Amino acid sequence: MSKAFTKESDSGNEDDLGLPPLPAGGKNYITPQGFARLRSELLDLMDNERPKVVEAVHWAAKNGDRSENGDYLYGKKRLREIDRRIRFLTKRLEIAEVTDPALHHGRDQVFFGAHVTYEDAAGDSRTVRIVGIDEADSAQGDVSWISPVARALLKAREGDVVKLITPHGPQDIEVVQVVYPAPTGT
Repeated sequence: MSKAFTKESDSGNEDDLGLPPLPAGGKNYITPQGFARLRSELLDLMDNERPKVVEAVHWAAKNGDRSENGDYLYGKKRLREIDRRIRFLTKRLEIAEVTDPALHHGRDQVFFGAHVTYEDAAGDSRTVRIVGIDEADSAQGDVSWISPVARALLKAREGDVVKLITPHGPQDIEVVQVVYPAPTGT
């Protein structure tokens, strides 16, 4: 069978990069910093990365047989990856709902963007920041607003005990502190 008629990937959706999907009917909440970071990545891909790869592919294409040209094949593959990421970022930024957590500065109730310190029954303490799906990073303590811990904490107040559903069963956690960033002067 001709290579021209085979699928390049079986993933079905080219834009599926293994990132969490948005909840059905949900919004793509994001902090101003997260929005700026995604926008910066998009602009860098379009203005810097993609033109460099296009130039490399153009150069490699002039070097003869493309079927055995590693630079050409790698460049085309990299170009597809960049285009896929550009499409993904464009779609996510179009539907992004920028929510500034500084609007809640001084409050003790948990909303999007809060830094929340909570304690479990064993007395272990942990601090998380509730952020958008595209900016979650558990290593940094940034959890998505749709994660189980964020869902348990949202709308709770300092001193409240909420039930967190874990793989080991329900666990009571107490909200110890809620902090929002201070508003920046404009």
